Amino acid sequence: MGNFNEELVKAGILIDADGLHPSSKGARVRFSGDKRTVIDGPFIETKELVAGYWIWEVKSKEEAIEWVKRCPNPMPGDSEIEIRQIFSAEDFGAEFTPEARAQEERVREQAKKNS
Repeated sequence: MGNFNEELVKAGILIDADGLHPSSKGARVRFSGDKRTVIDGPFIETKELVAGYWIWEVKSKEEAIEWVKRCPNPMPGDSEIEIRQIFSAEDFGAEFTPEARAQEERVREQAKKNS
């Protein structure tokens, strides 16, 4: 996987990537109205868990698919990689007011400083 990640970097599309600890080290918080319930892992009833992620900047879903086809199989047996787009400001249209946009920019700038 390291070689594939290097290819992504050289191509200039890799923004972020990381693996996640197993669900046995995690927790879920279930929301029901105002109530919050914490469920400690492992999550045995779950058939599919996210084991890691990449964030790529590509021109299209088709380009992302072509990159995923080049990826080594991340698991010993059968596996799948899901491709999803991250929302951008334009996706929210008029609902994304100038105030909301300014707040989003402040949050992103502070998050960069925190990293």
